[in-house]
Amino acid sequence: MPVDDDSTLRKILTESKTIAVVGASDKPWRDSRNIADFLIREGYEVIPVNPNYHSVLDRTCYPDLKSLPIHVDIVDIFRNPDFVDEIVSEAIAVKAKTIWMQLGVVNLEAARRAEKAGMRVVMDRCIMVDHRRLL
Repeated sequence: MPVDDDSTLRKILTESKTIAVVGASDKPWRDSRNIADFLIREGYEVIPVNPNYHSVLDRTCYPDLKSLPIHVDIVDIFRNPDFVDEIVSEAIAVKAKTIWMQLGVVNLEAARRAEKAGMRVVMDRCIMVDHRRLL
C-alpha cells in the first residue's frame, strides 16, 4: 500500500535528488508550477514533463518520461487520475524509484502496479507540504 509513515517519507525526500514533475505548467497560478519552483529552491534537480510546453521555469520541458535525458528518483504526478496508468508504465520503464501522486490524485491499480515493479508509492499527498513538515 502507499507510503504514509513519516520516516519513509523523510527518507524518500532526503535520498532523492531528481524529480520529474508530470503535468508541469508555466502558469503562475498552477500548483504544479509553484511546487516545482519550491523543489528547485530546495536543491532538487527538477525536470518538467508536459507535451504542451517547451520550457517551464526556464528548464527544458519534455513531452514524456521516456524522453528524459537523465534518471529520475521521483515522478511527481499532477494529472487527472485517469492518466496515471500510462505515467506509471513510463515510470516503470525508466526505472524511477518513487511515484508521488499529488493531492487529489488517486489510482489504486496504478499504485499496485508500481509497487509490484519495486517502486515506492506516495498517493494523495503534497510533496511540498510533506517537505516543509518533515525537513
